[in-house]
Amino acid sequence: MSARIEDVARQAGVSTATVSRVISGKPYVSEAVRQRVLETIAKLDYRPSRVARSLRVQRSSIIGLIISDIQNPFFTSVVRAVEDVAQQRGYSVILCNSDEDVEKELTYIELMLAEQVSGMIVSPTASSNEVYQRLVELHVPVVAIDRRVEGVPMDMVVGDNVKAACAVVSHLIENGYRRIGAVLGTPDASTGAERYQGYVEALARHGLPLLPELVRSGPPRNQNGYELTLELLAQTPPPDAIFTGNNLLTIGALRAIYERNLRIPDDIAVAGFDEMDWMFLVKPALTVVMQPTYEMGRRAAELLLERIANPERPPQAVVLQPTIKVRESSRRVHEQA
Repeated sequence: MSARIEDVARQAGVSTATVSRVISGKPYVSEAVRQRVLETIAKLDYRPSRVARSLRVQRSSIIGLIISDIQNPFFTSVVRAVEDVAQQRGYSVILCNSDEDVEKELTYIELMLAEQVSGMIVSPTASSNEVYQRLVELHVPVVAIDRRVEGVPMDMVVGDNVKAACAVVSHLIENGYRRIGAVLGTPDASTGAERYQGYVEALARHGLPLLPELVRSGPPRNQNGYELTLELLAQTPPPDAIFTGNNLLTIGALRAIYERNLRIPDDIAVAGFDEMDWMFLVKPALTVVMQPTYEMGRRAAELLLERIANPERPPQAVVLQPTIKVRESSRRVHEQA
């Protein structure tokens, strides 16, 4: 069991207020007492709660924004929108990148609290909800963006991933593709789980079996998209279409397809999530799920500022509707002859 501030105070023979004063570097503590408290902290391996400490002081006019992967172009418009809204309302933004690492995410959340931010917007790395439940209990204004935090009464802004995935996979099926491989993000993040659910629903709706060997998942990165797609292409028979769960996975999938000298869509169709500026360079043009990224960031920032102004209002879950942009990469099978 972790040591508490009361344990430190008792063993050091001082009050909890004195321990708190030593931790925060406040004056009016003798050097002998300070050293005794610090030695006790080290002995008990006490780790002060930045959450509790930050709640006892006045918060600043700063918003914390923690995104899960700064290399993902998806977040470019999200960050811009958050900054635009914040600047208009007199707030500054601190941006951090958790790099899909749960521990790094927690470290940045603690940093934001130590910096006394007014609130924070977070793209959670996983569906684990303990830290967010604690933030809500402590009345820290926080909004989840892009990914859900299940079971926690907090504000969030997400896309309708199940509906969008079902629609784009249904499009592939309706265009004549039957052996559709899926390259998705990890299921411990809501986006990966929901896009898999949409994939499954599309197959069921069209009477196709779910074949586990056609499904691959991993951290949503370029290299993973490449390696997972190679695994699918090595099968006999290989998939006749690939559905990707985000733009970085799409980049990796395209690399694998081109490396195997396959033609899109003559040999294999491709459709996936996220419209990016560089896609006009890809020939044939890619069929994609276009997410309202700027709107997502704007709504998240507005929800956070509403929460700061009115801490007691009921939490809101905003679900934005993506659209499907159909292009040549998923052309009908009979049109390819």
